[in-house]
Amino acid sequence: MATEQLTGSNGAPLASLTNSMTAGQSGPILLQDFNFVDHIAHFDRERIPERVVHANGSGAFGYFEVTHDITQYTKADLFSEVGKRTPLAVRFSTVGGESGSADTARDPRGFAVKFYTKEGNWDLVGNNTPIFFIRDPIFFPSFIHTQKRNPVTHLPDANMFWDFITLRPETTHQVMFLFSDRGIPDGYRFMNGYGSHTFKFVNEDDQFVWVKFHFKVDQGIKNIPADEAARLAGTDPDYSQRDLFNAIAKGDFPSWSLKIQVMTDEEAQNFEFNPFDLTKVWPHDQFPLIPVGKMVLNRNPENYFADVEQIAFAPSHMVPGVEPSPDKMLQGRLFSYNDTHRHRLGANYQQLPVNCPFATKVANYQRDGPMAINNQKGAPNYFPNSYGGPEPTDKAKHLPFPVTGNADRYKTDDDDNFTQPGQFWTNVLNTQERRRLVENIAGNLINADLFLQERAISNFSKVHPDFGNALSKTLTKLQNGKL
Repeated sequence: MATEQLTGSNGAPLASLTNSMTAGQSGPILLQDFNFVDHIAHFDRERIPERVVHANGSGAFGYFEVTHDITQYTKADLFSEVGKRTPLAVRFSTVGGESGSADTARDPRGFAVKFYTKEGNWDLVGNNTPIFFIRDPIFFPSFIHTQKRNPVTHLPDANMFWDFITLRPETTHQVMFLFSDRGIPDGYRFMNGYGSHTFKFVNEDDQFVWVKFHFKVDQGIKNIPADEAARLAGTDPDYSQRDLFNAIAKGDFPSWSLKIQVMTDEEAQNFEFNPFDLTKVWPHDQFPLIPVGKMVLNRNPENYFADVEQIAFAPSHMVPGVEPSPDKMLQGRLFSYNDTHRHRLGANYQQLPVNCPFATKVANYQRDGPMAINNQKGAPNYFPNSYGGPEPTDKAKHLPFPVTGNADRYKTDDDDNFTQPGQFWTNVLNTQERRRLVENIAGNLINADLFLQERAISNFSKVHPDFGNALSKTLTKLQNGKL
C-alpha cells in the first residue's frame, strides 16, 4: 500500500518525526528545529473550550424527506413538496456532564438538527423531552451551576441540586420526567426528540400558526434501568457513542418521523395556560400530531473533532417560513447560542465546513476576523453601495406582531406548576413506573440535607398526595438502612 509523504504544516516534506535536532548527541534542542517546534506548538493548542452544557455528545449525518404536505402552514423551502430531501446533521448529547463523562448518566439528552436547506441553514435545537426545568432564561446559569460541581469540593452536590429544584417548583414536571424510566435512554437511537419551544410557521399568504416539533423514534423507545446504567458507566462509559456509530457503520440506519402540533393565534390567546411556557406540553387531544416527514441518519462523521466538536447549532438560525415565538426561554437562547460559538470557535465559525450553509451562497458584509476562509473576494464590504453588492429581499421579512403591556420584570413562579405533573403521575405512569420514579428520586434526594428532603416531599405532595407519601416512606426506609 502506497503511503503519503509526511509534511509540516507548511506542506514541506519532513525527514523525521522520531528525532529532535540537537547540538551534539547530548546537547540542547536547536530553535531552528521547525520540525519539532511546529509539531509541539500545534499540540499545545489542540483543545478548544468545551461546551458549558452538552459537552459530551455524538453526531451523524443523513437526510430529511417530506412525506406529507404542510405548505398550508409554512413557506419554508425544505417543506415545499412531498418527496423533497434535505441533507442534515444531528448532534445528540448529555447536558450536565463534561466531555468524556458517562453516556448513561441520568440527564436530559440534547437533540439538535441542522438542516442544510437551499434558503440557508435551519437549526432545530431541542432535547429528548418536550419540556424543560425553567421558563425564564435568567435562571439558566444558576440552574446549570447546580448540575455541575461544587466550587469547593469539586464534586457533584445533591444539596445544590435539590435546593434550587425545591425553591423553583416550575421544575417539577421536568424533574419527574428526568427521574422516570425515560431519564436514561438506551443510547441515542431509542429516544424521541422535541423542538420543545413553540415556533411560528408563516405561509406564502403571510398567515401564521404556532407550532411544536416532535421527532418520534421509529425504532421504538428503550430505556436503561438505573442499576444497569451505573454498571455501564464503569464498564463502557462511551456506550451511546459506540451504539450509534456501530449501527450506522453496519447499515442499520436509525430514523425518526417528524410531526408537528399546530395552534392558531386565536387559540393561543384564549388558551387555559400560557402556550409559550416551556414547562408545559400542549395536550395531544386538543392539538393532535400532524405527520410531516422522516429523518434518516446514514453516515458517520469522517472526523469527530471537525464534524461533531466543531458543529455549532443556534435556535436563531432560521429560514423564511420559520420565526420565533414569545417563549422566554427561546428568546434567551436566540442570543446565547451564537454568543457561545463565537467564544468557542471564533467569529467565523459558520465558515467551518460542518457549519457552512453549502446549499446556498453566503453573501453579506461580514469580513475578516480570525480564520476567515471565505472572505467574499473583492465584493463590496459596505452597504449601501453602487457596485453590485447583495441587496435585502422582502422574502426574508418577519411578520409584524403586536406588543402590549408595560416593560417590567414579571414573576412566573406561580404559573400552575402542578396540574400537568399531576396528569403525568395519574394518566401516564403505571403503578410500577410510579414506584421506580419514587425510588429514583429518593436514591438521589437521600444525599441532600433533611430540610431539603422535607421541602421536596411538600412539593411532590402537591402533584399528588400518594406521590409525597410514597417518597416520604421510601426516604425513611433509606435513612433506616432498610432499602
